[in-house]
Formats: sequence, C-alpha cells, structure tokens
Amino acid sequence: MDCLCCWSVSKPLYLLLFFYFFSCTAKAAFNLSTISFDEGYSPLFGDGNLVRSPDGRSARLLLDRFTGAGFISSRMYKYGFFSANIKLPGYYTAGLCVAFYTSNGDVFKKTHDELDIEFLGNTKGEPWRFQTNLYGNGSTSHGREERYRLWFDPSKEFHRYSILWTAKTIIFYIDDVPIREVIRNEEMGSEFPSKPMSLYATIWDASNWATSGGKYKVNYKYAPFVSEFKDLALEGCPSDPIEEFPSFDCHESDIARLENADYATITRRQRSAMRRFRQRYMYYSYCYDALRYPVPLPECVIIPSEKERFRDTGRLKFGGSHQGGKRRSRRRGRGRVQASTLEYDPDM
Repeated sequence: MDCLCCWSVSKPLYLLLFFYFFSCTAKAAFNLSTISFDEGYSPLFGDGNLVRSPDGRSARLLLDRFTGAGFISSRMYKYGFFSANIKLPGYYTAGLCVAFYTSNGDVFKKTHDELDIEFLGNTKGEPWRFQTNLYGNGSTSHGREERYRLWFDPSKEFHRYSILWTAKTIIFYIDDVPIREVIRNEEMGSEFPSKPMSLYATIWDASNWATSGGKYKVNYKYAPFVSEFKDLALEGCPSDPIEEFPSFDCHESDIARLENADYATITRRQRSAMRRFRQRYMYYSYCYDALRYPVPLPECVIIPSEKERFRDTGRLKFGGSHQGGKRRSRRRGRGRVQASTLEYDPDM
C-alpha cells in the first residue's frame, strides 16, 4: 500500500490513512550518531531537578514548586543538527513550557539569534500544543511564530524533535517529518540566524503566558512534572565567537557533511507529509497574520490553500475564539531569553 492517502475517502478511513502516511514517512530513520550526556552537555540550572540515567545516555528535567531545570551543550555551534527523543509530562500540564532550542543570548545580549521548539502544556484532558520560532540579530520585533497540534500524545511515548540550521535553510522536524522550512533570502538580511549558538533544553513555569494567555497556571499539586530526553544528537560545526584567535574546530568539511546529510534534503515524500501536517495541524502562522504584518515578512511563501484557511489574524477560520490576551515575555532564566512579540494569544 502506498503511503500517499486519498482525499476523497470517508473521514474515518481518511484519518486511518493519514496516520499511516506519517508512520510510513518516519520509517526511514535519519542516520544519526547519538552521544552520552557528558560527551556533549552540561547542567544549566535546577541542581537535583536534572537527573541523569545510570548509563549517561538520557536525562530527566523536573519542575517542582522550587525550581525547573535545564541543560546546555558544552560547546557553541555555527550551523548544526540538534536532535533528541523527548517525552513530555502528562495529566495536568497547564502553565508548563518545555523548550528545546538554540540561542546565543548570553553572548550577544542585544543581537542574539534563536531557534525554538516550545511545548506548551494544557489543562487535564486537553492536548499539548507547541510552537516554532526564530530570531536573527536581535530581531525580536519580528516574531516568526507558528503554532501546531500533534497527531499523537507526546506524554505517552518518545518522539524525536530536531532542528537543522545551515547557512541556507532551517528545517524543524518531528520524527522524520519536516514541519517547517525557512529558506534564507537576501531580503531577510541579518534576521536569518548566523552567529554561533548553544543548544538548550529546559522545563519551567510559564504560567503568565503558556496556556490560554495565562488563564491557567501551573498547579503544583501535580508536581513534580517530568520531561525526559534521550538519544541525544549534536552534529555541526563547533565554534567559539569570543575567542581572540578562533580555533580550527570548524572546517569546511564539517559544513559540507552537514549540508549533504540525509536530514538536509526534503524528499518528495517528506514534502507531501509536511504539506499534510501543515494543512491539518498548524493553527497559527505569522505569515498569514495581516494584523501584525500587513506585508508578509520576506521569507514567507504564501500558499493559496493555506491562506484560504486563515483569518487576517493568522488563526484558523474554523472554531476557537479570537479574543485578545496579551502574551508577556518569558522569565529571564539562566541561559534563556524570551522575546516573543505576539500581541494576542492564538489559543484564546
């Protein structure tokens, strides 16, 4: 049976074929070399709330009423592929944010670059949602958020989440399904991330914005909240932006290997999977938010079938409320700077 599904079938059969399509797309796993925690990472904050497995191949991050937790890559990278199998907390998760992202905010405080995957918790019985975002050269006035739902429960089993960053493109993956592609063009200028970044993973209390614009808070009756990370992969070009005499850790061969890896090319089948994911699970995109950006930002590729499904707010036409609720910036934590510019929460 071919993985490509038919749009004219009945809804139950369509859903069955839809999930089968994604499973087929993810069968051919990327050729990745995973590393132990100590080979590539260091604790960031949280002390005892960062728990490494006895074999050092995985780590748990806990949030309780005293602190969250996080870890950071031991080196910075100029371009790379950052990946982990992640399982999120279950049951009541409102107010939680589990983040897997790259940033150089500690080094370039006013001109930082950032690539985000942020998982946003929810009330009991409601699904996790997540968003992707990017900043280049401190361009926090131009938020590039997209928000999505998932086709599985991320608290029940591990799934691989990945960020590819090269000089030409950025691709976000779930398992082996690309969900977002940003292709660099001249008009983006310095707003395309270009300086070395570290990889971060954190869990923390984002009660002021994460769930329905801050309406639902973290309830510590259900603590500790546990997120798990395993099968960690770091592939890229190590680089230190503040060395007086830069080392030669980053070679052209490293960049070439990155750009020629299987995850750097979206196949025809993967592109079909990405289109179907975005049609079914993306519910907000800045590219279609004419209230924020009357003229779409230069990297936006306006797809008529997508545009038809969104209001001028970038929110899906069908279902949900569009009442306002201001999203405030994230706490400034150890190694983390949040600067989202959404003027309302698309989940409200």
